[in-house]
Amino acid sequence: MNYIKSLSNLNARIVRLSNDTEIKPFESNDEDLNGFLLNDAKDYLKSLLSVTYTLQSDTETVAYYCLSNDRLSQNIDEKSIWNKINRLISNKKRRKSYPAVKIGRLAVSKKYAKMGIGTMIINIIKELYENASLQHAGCRFIIVDAYKNALYFYEKNGFKYLTENDKNDNTRIMYLDLKAC
Repeated sequence: MNYIKSLSNLNARIVRLSNDTEIKPFESNDEDLNGFLLNDAKDYLKSLLSVTYTLQSDTETVAYYCLSNDRLSQNIDEKSIWNKINRLISNKKRRKSYPAVKIGRLAVSKKYAKMGIGTMIINIIKELYENASLQHAGCRFIIVDAYKNALYFYEKNGFKYLTENDKNDNTRIMYLDLKAC
């Protein structure tokens, strides 16, 4: 599905952050996420650690997300989960790790919360990596270290838990298989 129409209904566009990009006003419900966009995103870009995309209207930042390369790696303590993941891959191609893109940050402005924009962003990322003509490198999974208050959002969008070891932590590692979408 093409999300350009949805973006035009919002009167917003996706802008890849560069050193010259003006970051328009943004305020989510999470100070850490606000701080990253306003204070750290350009430094991460300069350091080649991640790329941030903003969803911008003429006057404000509606949402943003940050992507970096990563991998989904075998956890010896969680053999049953890894076996489920491995069954998704043909025998000849099974490894101890698989290429992934990591959502480092994803935040929606308070003003636009609960409007489906986060799900739209997840779908844009999926579309980008599922479409072979858009890919710059192989990528089988999307992963995220999800904050506790965002677990339901990621579950609702098809993500699964990679381990049970982080059940009581502030963040949990979750993954989405792009071939299962």
